[in-house]
Amino acid sequence: MSELNDYLKKLVALHGSDLHLKCGQPPIYRVNGQLTKSEEAPLGAVDIEDLFKSAVGEKKYFRFVEEKEYDFAVAIEGMGRFRGNLFFQKNTPGGVFRLIPADIPSIDEMGLPEVLKEIVKKPNGLVLVVGPTGSGKSTTLAAMINEINKTEKLNIITVEDPIEFVHKDALSIVNQREIGMDTASWESSLKRALRQDPDVILVGEMRDASSISIALSAAETGHLVFSTLHTNDAKQTIERIVDSFPGDAHDFVRHQLSLSLVAIVSQRLCRTKDGHGRVAALEIMINTPVIAKAIEENQPGKIQQFIADSASFYQMATLNQSLFRLINEDKISEEEAMGISNNPNDLKIKIKTTGQAAEAASTAEAEKKVRKF
Repeated sequence: MSELNDYLKKLVALHGSDLHLKCGQPPIYRVNGQLTKSEEAPLGAVDIEDLFKSAVGEKKYFRFVEEKEYDFAVAIEGMGRFRGNLFFQKNTPGGVFRLIPADIPSIDEMGLPEVLKEIVKKPNGLVLVVGPTGSGKSTTLAAMINEINKTEKLNIITVEDPIEFVHKDALSIVNQREIGMDTASWESSLKRALRQDPDVILVGEMRDASSISIALSAAETGHLVFSTLHTNDAKQTIERIVDSFPGDAHDFVRHQLSLSLVAIVSQRLCRTKDGHGRVAALEIMINTPVIAKAIEENQPGKIQQFIADSASFYQMATLNQSLFRLINEDKISEEEAMGISNNPNDLKIKIKTTGQAAEAASTAEAEKKVRKF
């Protein structure tokens, strides 16, 4: 039987992003955002058990069996680094393995907006990168930390579960701590991070009220804090943070957010028009005075319009504005954009009216040339 390394090697050869292992199915690879079943033999429960034991060792495998979930990362020489998530479904083991690029891409290499370079220069505050699972949040965060590491002389502390991208010290010092290996828990690691002379703190994920509270306090007391949430946009992110706390704390949390929040970057990955990759579409919210007021006064529903109205001045963008730009740059199809958009009707109207305006301008230019002739 093939080893796990053999399947991961094939994932790399296919330029894929994820490997899925499920009982009764052959290995399944995600390539360019699409799942593709291999022609290999289906895997049984014993096959998968042996694969996982060889990957994490018997002691950690039995921990997985007991807890029913297990996250880890593994580096394989010549192939790269992979993030693994083991789980049970229908009382049988399964797993998903994600390829983590060996080289951390830069903001420019990822084609991300220049405003992200301005965001990471802030001396303190909270920066959130949000989006659904598989939207590239970890890669964008790594690119932002990499920008700081290469341009600033700071002490960066990350708390992750597991460590994904490995940062090497450049101008900055980067200390990466993994839950379960370097520290016992999110709460204890975050509390102690504040005693380690940090300038920048990355929290892999804000999972509960306790970790959110510590992150907000750190942002308020002179640290630049980065984290992620599984939310879809700025409005939902603010509501999720506030709702993590008891009702009598909501006003205080909104006040903290209005003061400490720097930006929320909401991300989606779109299939490129040529079918050979994916590109990020971003909603970018900068915490301007008018947005801070909307947060404090519990009016998150107004944020989307504020982003649209102030897009050019503050370098913000709604998701539709980002998708429209990608369509105009011929990077994605209109069909793909419609499937990603959180408001496809508005996007359709914008595409149509812009097309009509361009056609009218072209006609007027042609008539002008005829008159000159």
